[in-house]
Amino acid sequence: REGCEMVTEDIRYVGVNDHEIDLFEGQYAVPQGMAYNSYVILDEKIAVMDTVDARFGAQWLENIAAVIGRREPSYLVVQHMEPDHSANIQRFLERYPGAALVGNAKTFVMLDQFFPELRLTVKDGEELCLGAHTLRFLFAPMVHWPEVMVTYDEKDRALFSADGFGKFGALDVDAPWDDEARRYYIGIVGKYGAQVQKLLKAASALDIQIICPLHGPVLRENLGHYLEKYDLWSSYRPEERGVLIACASIYGHTRDAARLLRDELAKLGQKTVLADLARADMAECVAEAFRYDRLVLASVTYNGDIFPCMHAYLHALTERSYQNRTVAFLENGTWTPTAGKTMAAMLEKSKNITFANEKVTIKSALNEASAESIHRLAAELAEK
Repeated sequence: REGCEMVTEDIRYVGVNDHEIDLFEGQYAVPQGMAYNSYVILDEKIAVMDTVDARFGAQWLENIAAVIGRREPSYLVVQHMEPDHSANIQRFLERYPGAALVGNAKTFVMLDQFFPELRLTVKDGEELCLGAHTLRFLFAPMVHWPEVMVTYDEKDRALFSADGFGKFGALDVDAPWDDEARRYYIGIVGKYGAQVQKLLKAASALDIQIICPLHGPVLRENLGHYLEKYDLWSSYRPEERGVLIACASIYGHTRDAARLLRDELAKLGQKTVLADLARADMAECVAEAFRYDRLVLASVTYNGDIFPCMHAYLHALTERSYQNRTVAFLENGTWTPTAGKTMAAMLEKSKNITFANEKVTIKSALNEASAESIHRLAAELAEK
């Protein structure tokens, strides 16, 4: 039965796929859909791990019933209160009124006005015995809400990781993990690197063989790869050498300059990606800036400021603690080019940003002098 796959002999997947959604959290394009994951742990006492989005409550309850039959669950563990995971709590309790809600104090601050008093408030590190399975709760505040916790099943050595290690995309779509997991992490969790590092440190003391996230596939092979990616992303270190050129152009002249820089860098053997901010997926452009070690911001001067999509892009970077990179500027303006100064000012509070010495200034369109400046910038970036 779809939605009731076996994770281990005792852990069953009871989540759902969503192909109706176009924007996740109202802003992230998800053309491959989205998965809302939930799990059942079968033991002397049955525990259900989280619920799903409100639109799929009936399907989710059918999935649970298909797994547990006439048995009654003892617990519903609420790891995260975001609506795509908590929307069916009341529906679950109506179906299974004898079940206790398991959460932490911050969880129940959010739940107090809605749900009955049958609840079990757990503390950080506290354990809950189901029979053969013992669940240990590890608090993960601000990964990425204050009430978040993850749960470790000591018997099956499975980590129920809440939004950690999640990715965009439904589970019936075969897509590589890295790119959509990076876009998901940087967009949603990226601001909270220090909190993720703390969670990774706590998790390093556990013997983890399976990771069960709330979005994306269950991870059971090559776990070192996923842990390494999370360590890189949460410590704001580049994944690989490369140059991202983020471009905001009106009539195409700034884009022409960005293309020339891309070509010059390619001649020097540098991996280079050119993104047109007005047309590309903004979340992907943000994630790519964290992927590579060098960034070129190319913008036209606009109303004494920078082009709106570039302004939004820089805000998205700084909001997510962009740091530890080399940044260069390419500005354009017909009478008073000030985009470079404006962009630099938006990054002034960012940590460990090295600005390139060469700043390219274009007056309306490329000429011999600005083309030579681009050549010098390419050489400087290739040496970084």
